[in-house]
Amino acid sequence: MLALCAALAGLSAAAAGCGAPDTDPPPAPAGLTAQASSSTTVHVMWDAAAERDGVRSYQVFEAGRMVRELPAGKTMADITGLAPQTGYAFTVRARDAAGNLSGAGPEVRATTPAAKAEDLRAPTAPATATARATGPRAAWVAWSAATDDTGVTAYDVYQGGVRIHSTGPGESGTALSGLQPDTVYTFTVRARDGADNSSPDSPAVDVTTPPASGGGPGTAPGGFTATASPGTVTLGWSAPDTGRETSEYELYVNGRPTTVIQFGTGAVPSGRAEHRITVTEPAGTVWAVKLRARLPDGKWGAFSAERTVTLVT
Repeated sequence: MLALCAALAGLSAAAAGCGAPDTDPPPAPAGLTAQASSSTTVHVMWDAAAERDGVRSYQVFEAGRMVRELPAGKTMADITGLAPQTGYAFTVRARDAAGNLSGAGPEVRATTPAAKAEDLRAPTAPATATARATGPRAAWVAWSAATDDTGVTAYDVYQGGVRIHSTGPGESGTALSGLQPDTVYTFTVRARDGADNSSPDSPAVDVTTPPASGGGPGTAPGGFTATASPGTVTLGWSAPDTGRETSEYELYVNGRPTTVIQFGTGAVPSGRAEHRITVTEPAGTVWAVKLRARLPDGKWGAFSAERTVTLVT
C-alpha cells in the first residue's frame, strides 16, 4: 500500500485511496457580479471553477444567508422576491464532492429600482449584433441599443435558446468565457426592462472558436443553412477540412439525433453540400437543426451552427 501511495503521489490522498480524507476546500469563485434586472430581481453571475478544483455545486448568499444552491454546471442565478429600492449584498461559495466549502470571495452589491405601474410592453430588439472569437474558449458579442417606454434594465445573451450571460443597461458588448474549442456557437441578444419583459431576439450571429493549441483544423461543417418549403426542409453546408471527402453526417432535430445522412460513392459533394428532407409534421412546427461530420478516425466532429426553421405545407 505504501508503494502504491508513493506511485500516486501526484494525486490527492483520497484519490489515491490512501485513507486520508479530503479536507482541502476549493478556491472561492471569481468574477462575481450582481445586476438588478427588475424591482424585485437581481441577476448574479460568477466564473466557472477549473475542472481540477472538483466543484460539485455553488451556494449563493445574500447578507450571509444562503438563498440558492446550484449544480456546478450553472454559474448564474436570478434571485427573486426582493424588495424595490433596496440594497442587497451577495457572495458565492463553491462546494466540492467531499463537502468542503470555499471561502466567500469578494462581496458584490446591487440596488433594486423603484416599482413602477404595470408594464406589459417589451423593449425593442437590438437591431444589430456582431460576434468574434477571442480564443479557443472565449468570444466577444456586441449589439446595438434597444429602447423601452420605461427603460432597458439589462441585456441578455442567449445561445441555443438558453440565457448564458447578462449585462447592465449601459453595456453594448460583453466577453463570454467557458466556451469549447473548435465549436460553432449561435448567439442572440435580448433587452429586458424593469418588469422583466424581454424583447424579441436580435439577429443571430455565429462564432466558431478555433481549435485548442495543437488541435488541428476545425471539424464543424461551415455555413449551415436550413430552409423550409412546402413538405420539405433543405439543408446546406460546407464540408469541414478533415483531409478526405466527408460522406457521412449526423443530423440533430430539437436536440436529438434523428438520422445519418450518407452520400454514396461518386456522390460525395465537393465544396457545398445539400440535402432535402421530406416532412409530414403540420405547418407551424418548429425545428432546431444542426449536424456534425464523421471524421477519418471514426469519431463525430464538432457541431455546425444550429438553425431554427418553421415547417410549411
